[in-house]
Amino acid sequence: MSVRLRQDAIVRILRRNGTSTIADLAEEVGVSRRTVLRDISALRDEGFVIHSAPGPGGGLQLDPQLVQTTARLSVAEVFALLISVASMRAAGNLPFSGLADTGLAKIEKALPPDKVRDLRRFLDCLYIGKLSPKVDVSNIQEMEPALLPTFETAFLQRLQLSFQYRDAKGSVTSRVVEPQAMLILPPLWYLVAWDPARKDFRHFRMDRISNPEYLKGKTFRRRHVLFEDSVSPIRDLSR
Repeated sequence: MSVRLRQDAIVRILRRNGTSTIADLAEEVGVSRRTVLRDISALRDEGFVIHSAPGPGGGLQLDPQLVQTTARLSVAEVFALLISVASMRAAGNLPFSGLADTGLAKIEKALPPDKVRDLRRFLDCLYIGKLSPKVDVSNIQEMEPALLPTFETAFLQRLQLSFQYRDAKGSVTSRVVEPQAMLILPPLWYLVAWDPARKDFRHFRMDRISNPEYLKGKTFRRRHVLFEDSVSPIRDLSR
């Protein structure tokens, strides 16, 4: 069991049992008492409030009102929350927007500095607008869950992307591109990329992309993408 999985297991045990001793935790996760103590210390550093009660009947107790989980969120997970809120706002369908913005601000504030830097760089690649009513969305499909974490690495490290792309007629081709931006025109999402083979920008509907992979060592330079006036950076919508 990895350190992350073991610490997650400890949190679940404390939530389930209310109070547990070091010995009980060590037995349940299959490690030494010393390892459990290190894990408890690490969880406290992440923001989990774990009380210690000495003596008979005592043990460790997780404060149910003050559980800090944001430090364990990845950049892609926080990014997914931000773009969900921003896309709903762009579509004019965001009830309780004030509470949503406050919650997201707290999440970003609780992230470690390195994740905040990555998040801001990732956000700089995201744009939102409104889809023309003439566009047919009757054939929209679900996007692969692997897209966002793969895109995160490709955008942050400026690595080329390879994927299979199915066009409007159903034909599938293999593509290798340089990702420059993500464009959300609710309900459609697009990858905006420079296509070296065609020496031009291309828009790829993300629900038509499959088997995405970033290419290690295949870096590229950022290019300036021109959007229509109706398209805005996400930061203009999330302030």
